[in-house]
Amino acid sequence: MSGMSPIRKVAIFGASGTFGTPITAALIKSGFEVTVFTRPAAGPGLSSSSTPSFPAEVGSSVVETDYSDVAQLAAALAGHDAAVSVLGPAAIAHETTLVDAAAAAGVKRFIVNDFGWGQNPRSYPEMREVGARRHIAWDRAKEKAEADPGFTWTGITIGNPIDWALRRFPRMGFNVTERAAVIYDSGTERFTGTTLEGIGQAVVGVLRRPDETANRFVKARSIQTCQNELLEAFQKTSASPPWTVTHESVASLQECGREKHQAGDRGWILDLLVAQLYEEGEARCVVAPSREDSDAGLLGIREESAQEVVAKALGLAA
Repeated sequence: MSGMSPIRKVAIFGASGTFGTPITAALIKSGFEVTVFTRPAAGPGLSSSSTPSFPAEVGSSVVETDYSDVAQLAAALAGHDAAVSVLGPAAIAHETTLVDAAAAAGVKRFIVNDFGWGQNPRSYPEMREVGARRHIAWDRAKEKAEADPGFTWTGITIGNPIDWALRRFPRMGFNVTERAAVIYDSGTERFTGTTLEGIGQAVVGVLRRPDETANRFVKARSIQTCQNELLEAFQKTSASPPWTVTHESVASLQECGREKHQAGDRGWILDLLVAQLYEEGEARCVVAPSREDSDAGLLGIREESAQEVVAKALGLAA
């Protein structure tokens, strides 16, 4: 499809989540007219005390609707140029309904809920079950686009959401609170990361460049790095007291994850995600070999240093 008219009015689902918050802020800052869609507070999977918060700039542009009702969603989406899905795990099963409603409402671009590793053929076999539910919605979006050239979709592959993940998951090898690092094998395996800032910019970039980003997965990145670079940055940024450094093997992490998988312990997911990240010589978590091979330039995502990423993980960045 070529010559798509500019996208101005954007609906977002999951605006108060980890990725939804920076995406919503970036859209507003970039001048898009944003409507936040949310389920009623006492809806399925939500407690009556669940009260999401949104940027003040959203104002009254918040729509409560049933995510399982295509007709209701389509009516609410009428007049929107684009829709962005950042639904959390509890609501991800509704994404096919969102796709159907967006297509019925005449929405021109639907950004599917990827914001991870996307269609990664290098992932461990165990990870396929994690992504299976997302693939259902991706396939539905492709079907709708093939049937109706006026409807298009984009997936945004970000790799590791690095500044958030470093702070949130010590299993990645950096315990920010205790100032303790675990380096897996030699610590030299490189992987792709995108910061929360970069994730927000990726969505803005897709909507500003609708023709170049239509009906495909785009490759975002803020940094390509490794554990040793991150450790050096942590040590420089927060030098006192000194960091404690120990070493473990990726093989032991793999074994632990697979034992948990067989036992039905959900902790296996994080173990194997980290093992994929650091398994030497495999490049399992490289979204693009270089910045030029990614879509970062097209999307307007700036390249960040390990020092900048670490500062964000430590909560030191403005």
